[in-house]
Amino acid sequence: MHNPNIFQLFISFLKLGLTAFGGPAMVAYIKGLSVNRNKWLDEDTFKNGVALCQSIPGATAMQMAAYVGLKAKGITGALASYIGFGLPAFVLILVLSAAYAVSHDIPKVVSLFNGLKVIVVAIIANATYSFGESTIKDYRDILLAVASAFLFWLGMSPFVVIIGAAFAGIVFFRSSGFIPSSISPWKPDAILLKQAFLLILISLAGLTGLYFADVKLFKLAALMLKIDLFAFGGGFASLPLMFHEIVNVRGWMDNKTFLDGIALGQVTPGPIVITATFVGYLLYGLTGALAATAAIFTPSFLILIVVTPFFDRLRTSPYFLNVTKGILTSFVGLLFFVTVNFASAIQWDSVRVLLGVAALISLLKKVDILYVVLIGAVISISML
Repeated sequence: MHNPNIFQLFISFLKLGLTAFGGPAMVAYIKGLSVNRNKWLDEDTFKNGVALCQSIPGATAMQMAAYVGLKAKGITGALASYIGFGLPAFVLILVLSAAYAVSHDIPKVVSLFNGLKVIVVAIIANATYSFGESTIKDYRDILLAVASAFLFWLGMSPFVVIIGAAFAGIVFFRSSGFIPSSISPWKPDAILLKQAFLLILISLAGLTGLYFADVKLFKLAALMLKIDLFAFGGGFASLPLMFHEIVNVRGWMDNKTFLDGIALGQVTPGPIVITATFVGYLLYGLTGALAATAAIFTPSFLILIVVTPFFDRLRTSPYFLNVTKGILTSFVGLLFFVTVNFASAIQWDSVRVLLGVAALISLLKKVDILYVVLIGAVISISML
């Protein structure tokens, strides 16, 4: 295997991040970069990384970028590839958020976002279908997903629903755990664990400093930290949590504005959780954007660093597998609820219905999400 330097990792993932549309679909491009072209990782190591990143919270593609850097160059490599991959999305959503803040009342802009809300509903409906197709396998999955959606509809905190689903997974799926017949000997990487512990201390110190510097920013960052900790199943899993906490619980912004933020997030490269930058900017400007962005990515990054040395052991546990399955199944119900909630906020007419159906069909047919959003934007400005 080739041994890249930190700068090479950063630049390589920065370039890839400029075209990182499609969320988890970017994993294939990360493989092309790290396995096929540069030989930083072998095939088996990369596959293990995919399994790991699908089992822990966070945006899968972002996590895979960090995993490649971690395996190639340790924690500094993980930071370089993680920041490089996410930086283009952050810069672009920051610019778009600033433009939105001063222009969202202009008639053409209003028309644009009225149409893009329809596209957002189609995107989340497609995510619900895709999530469900890969997760729902039998009647137990259906029962857990329906129960989760019902509890969310009753107003129960999604964090409580997720924790309940984790325990339900142990009970419902206890007969479905798979234990490999053999596992290679394992020896802990003491240096890696010490570095991870240091990063955790630095993060806690930064959060404490934020509390004394600005309580409002601290509350924003603490919320984003909590959302990321529970976002199992990729970036879309954060949407129900973010929507519930920001719109329903705290009332920091209305349904319409939050939908606009998701729409802007879809025209930028990178994960959909970059919507956190939009939220932070509209609430507290540049410092809010920085605090929200750092917080929404830090927990999942630290979890990746800490769990990687233990993952071969962890994935042999039926309890771990069943807890993960329960959590992922609950997100199908949560995403379904959010789809219905967002759809109910739109004033539907024949044009919007046709636009929504066309967008959903296109997404189901695997048309690139960027094309769907851009074409939807053009139609919105010209017809709605």
